[in-house]
Amino acid sequence: MLRLFVRLVRRPLLPAVRLWRRNIQLRVVAATLLISLSVVLALGFVVIAQVSKGLLDAKEEAAQSQAAGGFAVAQEKANTPATVDGPDATDNKVGRDASTWMNSLVKQLASGGQTAFEVVALGAGTGEQPQPGAQGVRGARASGNVDPTASVPLSLRRAVNHATGTFKTFSEIRYTSGADQKEPEPALVVGKRLTDINGDPYDLYYLFPLTQEEESLNLVKSTIATAGLFVVVLLSGIAWLVVRQVVSPVRMAAGIAERLSAGRLQERMKVTGEDDIARLGEAFNKMAQNLQNKIQQLEELSRMQRRFVSDVSHELRTPLTTVRMAADVIHDARVDFDPVTARSAELLAGQLDRFESLLADLLEISRFDAGAAALEAEPIDLREVVGRVIDGAEPLAEHKGTRIRVLGDSQPVIAEADSRRVERVLRNLVVNAVEHGEGRDVVVRLASAGGAVAVAVRDYGVGLKPGEATRVFNRFWRADPARARTTGGTGLGLSIAVEDARLHGGWLQAWGEPGGGSQFRLTLPRTADEPLRGSPIPLEPEDSRANRARAAADAAAASDSAAERQTADAGDRSPIPPRSPVAGAMSVPADPTALPGNGARVVARPAEQAQQEDRADGR
Repeated sequence: MLRLFVRLVRRPLLPAVRLWRRNIQLRVVAATLLISLSVVLALGFVVIAQVSKGLLDAKEEAAQSQAAGGFAVAQEKANTPATVDGPDATDNKVGRDASTWMNSLVKQLASGGQTAFEVVALGAGTGEQPQPGAQGVRGARASGNVDPTASVPLSLRRAVNHATGTFKTFSEIRYTSGADQKEPEPALVVGKRLTDINGDPYDLYYLFPLTQEEESLNLVKSTIATAGLFVVVLLSGIAWLVVRQVVSPVRMAAGIAERLSAGRLQERMKVTGEDDIARLGEAFNKMAQNLQNKIQQLEELSRMQRRFVSDVSHELRTPLTTVRMAADVIHDARVDFDPVTARSAELLAGQLDRFESLLADLLEISRFDAGAAALEAEPIDLREVVGRVIDGAEPLAEHKGTRIRVLGDSQPVIAEADSRRVERVLRNLVVNAVEHGEGRDVVVRLASAGGAVAVAVRDYGVGLKPGEATRVFNRFWRADPARARTTGGTGLGLSIAVEDARLHGGWLQAWGEPGGGSQFRLTLPRTADEPLRGSPIPLEPEDSRANRARAAADAAAASDSAAERQTADAGDRSPIPPRSPVAGAMSVPADPTALPGNGARVVARPAEQAQQEDRADGR
């Protein structure tokens, strides 16, 4: 379920990911956009923090100065003695109690603010448990419909009640409910404990709204955001234009390089100016011109070589036919010659056979070089092809004392292929294995799996040295130049075989080790035009030195672990006397002739039984 979910999530993102990987201009513009956006955001945060700090510092300084003056006036009014008695004595103590005086004080102090601040007076201990024996003003007074208890934070009230001096904090001014109720607004609250006309303590607070500062800060934020967005867009546009000037010639060069690789060698870049891009275009055009000249020279040379090989092959047909006819006449009459002349006639006939084979191979190579080789594919059973190849190689195998064994032929191995070409490839592999097998067995293995079929030919002869597995398919290459060709080989067999495999869309690969033999593997698609993804037979056989060493190491490790478990079990259980050895019992050696990988396990057997089976097999 998790894998399905990941697949469903990735599927709509694949086009965007592909575009991101293939478009360098998009990546550069996106990187410029992200970097400039990060710089603008960092700069904006710094500017906003500095502006906010400056506004708040100026507001605090002005608020403290204003509140200090108000606290001084309020305390002065509380300490002023009564000198006038009458209805106009609003500022004196005569005829007024503390509550009336407090209301008048709040109204008088707030009247000088003109919406610049509000005044709140709270009785000592308001909002907390009243102290025992506390006297003075009770309740709260406020100007401008301010909710006194909700606007003054409890923490500030506690600080004012428990200490002397002026205290400040940031809070919100909340207004009482009504028809024209205002929304809460941020404010700076400054408070101090004072005494009223009776000498009892009360708390006086000044609330300075921060609406103007907030508006100024919002204006700065919007200005920075607008300017930042403009800068980001401008930088992205500049990056797009700059990268376009660099990427466009590169894209042009990439497109021309693709067309050049497709065979359109006349394509060139358009060069304008004298800058680095122009120099790059000129260098690219020179390179394309030189490449075109070289390719034309090589094509002409290859064409001349193919024509030469084809012409020579065809021109030699007529004299070869004449020489063949004369050689046949001489060969048929060799019984009338002296021994030396008769032997010369036999050598002449044999070398003419090799000459004809060489001409046939040269004509076939010229067809591959000219691209004129045609494939006549049809469903065939590779077991029948292998059978015909082995029947044809039996005389040579008997002469060499070699036995050809076939594995994996119990089930049909069907593939769409050209029977003639596949038979030619396998005949070449089997004959080479018999010739270089040093008289040992040659194993032919067939297998099919998935969309591929394979035939592997294994010998146990001289093998291949490091690096020879890739050169063995070169034309006229021989592992040992001093080695005679006893079967009349031309040196072109493996070259033609690998071309036949490529014509089928298959592989022909070689493996070998010095003194350990070699293995050639032919892999073909089960159906024509089907791409190969693997081979059902490993290229390195299971009985190679490296695989045998790994198998021996694994067997040793397994035996050690089994011995440890046996020892542990013997220590855990009660002692049991060991069994007495059987009289006449012998050690059981492993059979060195058993071939792993043939569907059967390699089982050890007694030496006497092995000798009897070897005599029965005629070894």
